[in-house]
Amino acid sequence: MKTLVFVSLVGLFLHDTTAEMHSYKFFYTASSEVPNFPEFVAVGMVDDFQIEYYDSNTKRAEPKQDWMKKVTEDRADYWEWETQRAVFYQQRFKVDLDILKRRFNQTGGVHIVQVMAGCEWDDETGDVNGYTQYGYDGEDFIVLDLKTMTWVAPQQQAVFIKQKWDNNKAQLEYLKNYLTKECPDWLKKYVNYGRSSLMRTGRIKWRPDGVEF
Repeated sequence: MKTLVFVSLVGLFLHDTTAEMHSYKFFYTASSEVPNFPEFVAVGMVDDFQIEYYDSNTKRAEPKQDWMKKVTEDRADYWEWETQRAVFYQQRFKVDLDILKRRFNQTGGVHIVQVMAGCEWDDETGDVNGYTQYGYDGEDFIVLDLKTMTWVAPQQQAVFIKQKWDNNKAQLEYLKNYLTKECPDWLKKYVNYGRSSLMRTGRIKWRPDGVEF
């Protein structure tokens, strides 16, 4: 049920990829006053298969596919590492949510911050691509343009954040390296772990470090 609710919250981020592409997407959702839903949820997906899950109630990152248990062969502390990262984002996005509510002159009620990031890898050409985008209350808020390495602010309330993040050259360099190198490297490993399961349905049609608002 939680997964279904989560997918409905992040539906605006989903997009199709071509038959040659593999994708790794991860979603963070921080919310306030959403009935029967954790205040923070993190979900990782490979080729639209959910591979890992964390929420603020369980406080533990866990595999959602049997083949993801192989990940400890490449990093023995993988699940502890993912848990620590999720706890960090849980704390950070709680603060971000409060900041955004103030920027939009909001108080109580249901409010949601969503982040989708990840990468795509063409296993025939070797081409890779990455993306990071933020949404607030169901609308695009700020998006990274990987070609220009600048942030795009669809909403006026995000312009100040865009200016701040555009000036953070170290963070931009980290994101570029992560989205074009580290993320695709992990994606290739995930695809290798689950190749038999992923290919069973035919050829298949997102964790940068924090940046503060």
